[in-house]
Amino acid sequence: MGPHPAVAAIRLAVRRVLHDILNDHQAPEAGAHEHPPAPLVLVACSGGADSMALASALAFEAPRLGIRAGGVTVDHGLQPGSDLRAEDVVLRLRGLGLGPVEATAVAVGRQGGPEAAARDARYAALDAAAERHGAAAVLLGHTRDDQAETVLLGLARGSGIRSLSGMAAVSGAGGRYRRPFLELDRQTARKACMVQSLPVWDDPHNADPAYTRSRLRHEGLPALEKALGKGVVEALARTAQLSRDDADALDAWARRAEASVRDAAGLLECAKLYSLPPAVRRRILRRAAIEAGAPAGSLFARHIEEVDRLITGWRGQGAINLPGKVVAQRQGGRLVIRQG
Repeated sequence: MGPHPAVAAIRLAVRRVLHDILNDHQAPEAGAHEHPPAPLVLVACSGGADSMALASALAFEAPRLGIRAGGVTVDHGLQPGSDLRAEDVVLRLRGLGLGPVEATAVAVGRQGGPEAAARDARYAALDAAAERHGAAAVLLGHTRDDQAETVLLGLARGSGIRSLSGMAAVSGAGGRYRRPFLELDRQTARKACMVQSLPVWDDPHNADPAYTRSRLRHEGLPALEKALGKGVVEALARTAQLSRDDADALDAWARRAEASVRDAAGLLECAKLYSLPPAVRRRILRRAAIEAGAPAGSLFARHIEEVDRLITGWRGQGAINLPGKVVAQRQGGRLVIRQG
């Protein structure tokens, strides 16, 4: 008798990602050892149902493919006893046979709001752990439900098609982060934990209405499903993939076009920018702002629209102030974006 369908589904999703990681793992160079060392894959685990299901599937599948498997849990220090919970997660991961396993504590700042600050601190800690252990990849337990929430949050921000594309299955430097569960729902992960008798921790922040994502999860999405019927989550996840395909194509177009709109000194020429389709032109402007020092996470569509008006609605207006103390202004037919 095979495993429970939920367990089989999460194992299959992880197996596919591990195969991809193996394929990406470079062969040894000439003169090197005949067999390269087995790649190490880490799972980022909070102790919640999604990441515990992911950890259990990794522990099952990795040895069968000759992959080393470890885990990292991040203690954000935002709740009393968070250090003890992190230690408990470490014990659970070791109990699954994972190693190396570690807990890492972070200091969460305030920039961008509590959720964004916690996310930034978490990814910085995961990046550091991956570098420290030489990990080929870090698995994240984001599900289809998380993807739907991310799409709606992007829609609410009005940040354009890239925000609607949600989370990528592969992201980070060198494709470090992998999300095997983007096509699985949250209930599948929880059921997999239940049938395997895996203890899970439900973060009270996930039910706290003070957090935007929590309100969306417990109030917004249920209201949408009541008004529009079941299938909203699946539809939003499909929207994410379609949007990602479109955004990738436009990003590639913008990268190719950028060199043609710069002069010999590397400055952006307004007349040439004006001739481009708006979606391509705004991508070039956004990229230039980020290169000048504007934080990507704080740079919204309204900022780029203001800069775009220096191209399309020029009436002698003054400089545009952007996040990160970056200033955009038009000078002699050129668009200058730099630190103010």
